[in-house]
Amino acid sequence: MTTALEAVALTARGVRRPGHRSALATLAGRRFALTARTPRELVVPLLTPVLFALVIAPALKTALHTSADYESYVALGTIGLLIPLNTMFLGIGSIVDRESGARRELLAAPVPRSLLVLGNFPVALATTLLQIAVLLAFATARGIHFHARGAGFLWSAAAVWLFTIGMAAAAETLASRVPRQEEYIARVPAIAIAPWFLAGSLFPITAMPVGLTWVTHALALIRYGLLDDPSGLHNVWRMGSTTASALLSLAVLVAFVALLTRVAVRVFSRAATQ
Repeated sequence: MTTALEAVALTARGVRRPGHRSALATLAGRRFALTARTPRELVVPLLTPVLFALVIAPALKTALHTSADYESYVALGTIGLLIPLNTMFLGIGSIVDRESGARRELLAAPVPRSLLVLGNFPVALATTLLQIAVLLAFATARGIHFHARGAGFLWSAAAVWLFTIGMAAAAETLASRVPRQEEYIARVPAIAIAPWFLAGSLFPITAMPVGLTWVTHALALIRYGLLDDPSGLHNVWRMGSTTASALLSLAVLVAFVALLTRVAVRVFSRAATQ
């Protein structure tokens, strides 16, 4: 008996737990491989930003008889739709992984369960940034002008990064709570599409008869950074200092990410034990 226990102890010591960074990189690489197995899986999601840049933004400008600046306004407002849609649909992969993938084997691996959630975030960031880059490239080719500067680009990049991570965490939370893909997809419009119309994506916030949503802060920072337009920040905070307003909106996004990431990890851990 003692010999057997000693053998088990030696075996346990011989099992080396991988470092968090290497484990996170491995999990992220695995999800990349599952998400982009064929070129079609990368090309098809790019049709949405191309459609908005080449068709919808110019059509809205013509229909509403607005100036050319409205095309820039709508093009950047589209980012507020691309991020929730992209991250929510990536959440379907977590459900597939749970039902017919390697979720059980991963839960038995010697890595923290939080990394199984965090490992999906780099994929959400990469695919979202690719879509936004395509949107801006086609919009620029269409003649839509932006006014990005060094500091402004950093404001918009921070907003995109934080909003993407927050929505990816929301998608992981929903995927852990919802038992079937059909039920998950049915909830996507309410979470990803409806807030887009309520956050000043197509019209100024002051023209909307409803309250603000979390998308407002991200779009206000993106427009401030890429259009040099601080009106969204001023409408949100009613402050004279643009920098202070931008910092407050950035703080809201940081809190949004921290809260939803914590919730996503906790919900995933609880669901994994059931």
